[in-house]
Amino acid sequence: MASWGWERFMTERDKEHDEARGKKEPFGFGTKPALLLIDFYYGVLGLTRQPLMEQIKTHPGGMGLEGWAAVDQTKILLAAARRNGIPVIHVTKLDLDNTVGWAQRIGRKNRPGTQEGGMPEELKARSAEIVAEVAPLPHELVIRKAAPSAFNGTILPYMLQSWGIDTLIACGESTSGCVRSTVVDGTTHSFKMGVVEECTFDRTEMSHWVNLFDLHAKYADVVKLSGAVDYFEKIGSMNNAALKL
Repeated sequence: MASWGWERFMTERDKEHDEARGKKEPFGFGTKPALLLIDFYYGVLGLTRQPLMEQIKTHPGGMGLEGWAAVDQTKILLAAARRNGIPVIHVTKLDLDNTVGWAQRIGRKNRPGTQEGGMPEELKARSAEIVAEVAPLPHELVIRKAAPSAFNGTILPYMLQSWGIDTLIACGESTSGCVRSTVVDGTTHSFKMGVVEECTFDRTEMSHWVNLFDLHAKYADVVKLSGAVDYFEKIGSMNNAALKL
């Protein structure tokens, strides 16, 4: 049985309740998945790899080394999706055409050398750019959103429907924010949802694990990277077998 990081945040009553009434079996995935990469952009990861408490001295919205560790794991997941013909969808923020994103409501007093909201000036031009390690290929869909959920006000539901997608495997940041809201909305739209543990991240460790637990209990199957890769390989083998018939 898999061991999960959220277990150390559970009280004894939580553990007892989960044993008695918690999720016993996975919700399950379908046969037409897509991979959804949520907000792997320089505006949260920074241009260099730094520990969180060091990074926030100049980049208050940074995610620290945990974010970059998730990027490295996501490279493996992304390669498996591409290798097996799984559609890949990249999500980033919409900060063009004078659009006001939801995060701009969270005001912070500017620090010297920063832009509005604490964004360092040298990051401003590349804030919404997806990091090179998981950058989209020319044929892959890129969704730009002005709200936490990738479903809110975007073409994502239409594209998934047109492709016949029944399952979304999600990863990215933040677990408690854009990942959570997208996964909940995906469930609301009747998609089977998966979240890859090693490929999601948050600024707050407790928030990360508590939200993974909550998503797993109610809305999605949280899976290990190895399990997600195996799933993509299985789908790839099924599709190849079908082509030979």
